[in-house]
Amino acid sequence: MTRLVLASTSPARLALLRAGGIEPTTISPGVDEEALTARSIEAGLIDTTAHMVQILAKAKAEAVLNHPDAAGAIVIGCDSSLDFDGKALGKPHEADVARDRWKSMRGRAGTLFSGHWVIDNRNPAPGQLPPAAGRVSSTIVHFADISDAEIEAYVATGEPLKVAGAFTIDGLGGAFLRSIEGDAHTVIGLSLPVLRELVISLGVEYPSLWNK
Repeated sequence: MTRLVLASTSPARLALLRAGGIEPTTISPGVDEEALTARSIEAGLIDTTAHMVQILAKAKAEAVLNHPDAAGAIVIGCDSSLDFDGKALGKPHEADVARDRWKSMRGRAGTLFSGHWVIDNRNPAPGQLPPAAGRVSSTIVHFADISDAEIEAYVATGEPLKVAGAFTIDGLGGAFLRSIEGDAHTVIGLSLPVLRELVISLGVEYPSLWNK
């Protein structure tokens, strides 16, 4: 069995892994996402939403490497954002922001990007960075043309304030998505097919992660 560490406290990502037969160790990465994004943009490292989520996913995975629970494990960091009208939309945090987003998104479509960074921390060589691999997955999300009343009711639940793009597919917001084009796991924030391909590239058999 190969132990997996999830550098995230996202309930949705944890539930997804558990449903897939994996009970990970979860560690909060403590990354200041806004500050890192600002520095990366200033340095010219980010010019697309895909670049942004990959940089943040990598930073999250690397941030937990020295944690005692990450020793001898495969570590995965993830980050998600909705690309809509050329802008990257993360968590809205405030009700007014979520409300305005939904009024813009309803009846239209955006692309949800999820970055993944996997580090093989099982046998790191002294003085060297452990092997790692990353990938960004994307899924087109078509939003239903919901009413103002539905938007108000959804925002009042608090759910859209805490998630990238102000919506979920695995919660209350799932009823407001007309369709998706791509991997549904990407919309949740962690693609199991991508995780499988990344761990295989690092020499790990995917079924060895199953521990439930």
